[in-house]
Amino acid sequence: MDKKKSVLFVCLGNICRSPIAEAVFAHIAKQRGVLDQWVIDSAATGDWHVGCQPDKRARNCMKKYGIEMNHKARLVYEDDFNNFDYVFGMDENNINDLKEIAPRSYTAKLELLGKYDPEGELIIEDPYYDRGDEGFEKVYEQCIRCCNNFLDKNP
Repeated sequence: MDKKKSVLFVCLGNICRSPIAEAVFAHIAKQRGVLDQWVIDSAATGDWHVGCQPDKRARNCMKKYGIEMNHKARLVYEDDFNNFDYVFGMDENNINDLKEIAPRSYTAKLELLGKYDPEGELIIEDPYYDRGDEGFEKVYEQCIRCCNNFLDKNP
């Protein structure tokens, strides 16, 4: 079998957007029968939540849609830029932070996940400071669109 393809989703704390994207991507890949062809993970640019589960609102959102979420927050490492094919940030601040963390040379393609949104919503906003679940629902919807479109282009 060919080498597995790999994606790393990154946000600020790795408890909201990136673990949702990771869970959604894995769910879609499983539905398409290609989960075994992918290495999927998520990470943070900041260390505030390392070792923690995703935000309860993120977990509840995934549970609502029957999507499995098993993740503990971790930091992005320099090696990630050569161990993953794609490193996706959720917003421009994530991309800027990733560029600072990245080694001088790396092989990963560094992009905004929103680049794959067929509705053109480039930025996936951080719902952490929102009250309620609405922001998490929006992140979920954006991730569904982006991950489906990305997988359509990278079967």
